[in-house]
Amino acid sequence: MTAESVQHRVQWPVPPQDGYTVDDLFTLPDLPPHTELIDGSLVFVSPQRRFHFLVIDLLVDGLRSCLGPDFSVEREMTVVLDRRNGPEPDVSVVRADAVTGLDQTSFEAKDVLLAVEVVSPDSESRDRTTKPQKYASAGIPHYWRVEQDGTTGRPLIHVYELDPMTQRYVHMGVQRDQIKVDKPAAIAIELVRADARS
Repeated sequence: MTAESVQHRVQWPVPPQDGYTVDDLFTLPDLPPHTELIDGSLVFVSPQRRFHFLVIDLLVDGLRSCLGPDFSVEREMTVVLDRRNGPEPDVSVVRADAVTGLDQTSFEAKDVLLAVEVVSPDSESRDRTTKPQKYASAGIPHYWRVEQDGTTGRPLIHVYELDPMTQRYVHMGVQRDQIKVDKPAAIAIELVRADARS
């Protein structure tokens, strides 16, 4: 067997001159799972770290136990912000009436009340600057950015609320052992279960 016959050739999609659209995101064949569209460019995600997975589980379970029937908690679903942006928040809280069925692949920004991103090494810049700016511009009223505390290994949640006048997020504080807020609804979730030993 020669080296040439062993080589695996990857066929990367060639973007159109003006970049991809959300329609492309949903119709291009063989995209890796959780591919996002940011400014017309496809963004592929790295494999999840255990912290990332545990925090998403913790927040999804906690939000579902806190929120009533008017809300739906969604994990890793595309949110269509505009024609050239379809990010995939790690967790979203959407209006229950925006859920259309089991074949649904996305939500419109107008139906999202909270977007949550758990920061990974490959997503730091997107989760700290790019995505919150885009979520705010699209009118999503609440944003949480979750980071891992370097000392304890536990999650730190930066809570943001949208200022409707400026269409920018205002930092409302950092929460450590418990996330307790009253918007978009009364939410209280213990965070100490999401440490490295869980």
